[in-house]
Parts: sequence; structure tokens; C-alpha cells
Amino acid sequence: MQHSNTRELIFKIPETIEFLSSVMTLEPGDIVLTGTPAGVGFGHRPPRWLTPGAEVVVHVEGLGELRNTCVAEV
Repeated sequence: MQHSNTRELIFKIPETIEFLSSVMTLEPGDIVLTGTPAGVGFGHRPPRWLTPGAEVVVHVEGLGELRNTCVAEV
């Protein structure tokens, strides 16, 4: 439902890393979250939510992709 690119971010990646580095020590393996692009499910009418079996794919060009399948809570 969402499709975007890091060039659409308000704060660019180098600026974000520079800021974070000024207030904390970043270590190898740290994950920097940048927020979410337009198209989130609750913004749809009617809202659309992830359901068991739905697949979430995050793709980073030149790096690869991460795929997760949603499961029901127990």
C-alpha cells in the first residue's frame, strides 16, 4: 500500500545521522527509523489493516529486502 523513496524524506539520511551522532553514540548494527510514507492503512476509507497471512516487504535498492508474514496474536 505504501511506495516511496528516501529522496522523499523531509530530513535526508546524512542529516539524520549527523544529528543522531551529536546526541548519542551510534554503534554498528544500530537501526535508524525514518518514519513512514503516505499510504498508511488507517488513512484509507474504510481503513485497511494488516491481517494474518499478509506480507510486509521493505526493499532497499542495492541492499536487498526484508519480508515478514503477519501472524495472528495468540
